[in-house]
Amino acid sequence: MRARSEASTCMSKILLVRHGQASWGAADYDQLSDLGVEQSRVLGAALASQGILPDVLLSGAMKRHRQTAEGACEGAGWDLPLTFDDGWNEFDHQQMLERHPAPDDVDVASDPRAFERWFTDATLRWTGGQHDDYDEPFAGFCERVSAALDRAVAVLDPKGTAVVFTSGGPIAWASATRLDDSSDVAAHLWRRLNQVVINAAVTSFVVGSRGTTLVAFNEHTHLPADLQTYR
Repeated sequence: MRARSEASTCMSKILLVRHGQASWGAADYDQLSDLGVEQSRVLGAALASQGILPDVLLSGAMKRHRQTAEGACEGAGWDLPLTFDDGWNEFDHQQMLERHPAPDDVDVASDPRAFERWFTDATLRWTGGQHDDYDEPFAGFCERVSAALDRAVAVLDPKGTAVVFTSGGPIAWASATRLDDSSDVAAHLWRRLNQVVINAAVTSFVVGSRGTTLVAFNEHTHLPADLQTYR
């Protein structure tokens, strides 16, 4: 046990944070709702209370990523520069839905279950790889996120900590590939994991002699029930 404990102290850490609640259904989805701002501040305060003091702050290039980073830094009292890396950007869910139109006989705008069925079917079309009408195919998205994770690892010193503000899709892919790196299994895992990532949740990795290892997925106990959202 001592050997393992001593080895763990040499590991660096990467915390992937999903952005706070965005403005779902609004003309500009890519900005935090009032609830999303509160989630980000609560997140920051919780990380600070755990003694998390990052050496590196990274963010996707989307507005909701930056706003979540700002709220978390305010809540935590962190004063570090924020480095943007668009490899952590979310996939284009709007184009994905456009390429697989909703059934004419259901009202997806007012029926959440119908919307989820549509979203699931559209996701299967995108991840299946049989269609080439996307600006970014699923394989390209996966390569982009994997490269962003590699860059995050590369900038960390031994025992360093990076906090990355991103979206559910990249978090799900980074996690899936740590569980099984075969493409078909990882794609299946991604679809399952992507459905359950909570706003302002934290997914943790350690980096050591065995590479990058997933140690906690979708941790959100810092959020009271009234601050827990999926969209």
